[in-house]
Amino acid sequence: MQYSLLVISQESGDAGITEEDMEWGRAAFDAYAKALDAAGVLVSADILQPVASSTTVSQRDGALQIQDGPFADTKERLNGTFVIDVPDLDAALDWAGKCPAAQYGAVEVRPSAIIFTAGEWHQVA
Repeated sequence: MQYSLLVISQESGDAGITEEDMEWGRAAFDAYAKALDAAGVLVSADILQPVASSTTVSQRDGALQIQDGPFADTKERLNGTFVIDVPDLDAALDWAGKCPAAQYGAVEVRPSAIIFTAGEWHQVA
């Protein structure tokens, strides 16, 4: 079963994170990603650019709308994702608890409903 571990926290600039703190974070996330990979459960991982570099696209009444920045203005933001393939929710929760972001933000665990692999969409059981 695939799960997305959604890393939600304040961005480093908003939280007053120093470069020294960033060194700890980089090392912690590197170790975490390597542990997921070594366990054979890592499908993908993305650390996202700051929300200021985002663009939101929507379509209303047939008109394309493009907005600089995020759709929602909140302090805590989606800052990265890990997609893992594990046997069940308990295993996903165990890995989420080991994510460094769980110490200062939150990790939302969300099961995949439909995945696209090998050129086709597949319903997840």
